[in-house]
Amino acid sequence: MYVWCMVMRSLVFLLLLAVSSAKVFERCEWARVLKKYGMDGYRGVTLADWVCLSQWESSFNTRATNYNGPGSTDYGIFQINSRYWCEDGSHTSNGCNIKCDELLSDDVTAAINCAKRVVEDPQGVRAWVAWKSHCENRDLSSYVQGCGV
Repeated sequence: MYVWCMVMRSLVFLLLLAVSSAKVFERCEWARVLKKYGMDGYRGVTLADWVCLSQWESSFNTRATNYNGPGSTDYGIFQINSRYWCEDGSHTSNGCNIKCDELLSDDVTAAINCAKRVVEDPQGVRAWVAWKSHCENRDLSSYVQGCGV
């Protein structure tokens, strides 16, 4: 009986660990997901731009968060800011009309839909500091090279 309980506890622990761990995409896997969701060329932003942006913002991690200071946290694979785009309880404008926790899901549908909304804003892809610092005016072909997209 004791061994059975230990086995069950171990299985429950492993299940909880799997549920709580983030999905971290491989570069090409992420490029294929973005392509599937129609991100290539969306509002003039290339697939390579999206992959570069995601690499530098979150290292392709769906559960990445970055606290910027009072009233501002970046969430998810795109590091979407709570001050403007989602609700995290800090009385924000919530431009994507979602709770920020939805951006932390391994189901990236909400994150992609919100990223589309961000680039529809007049700033476009320039809303992301990492894109301006690491991707803008650079040859980004290596970000999709060998991915078959």
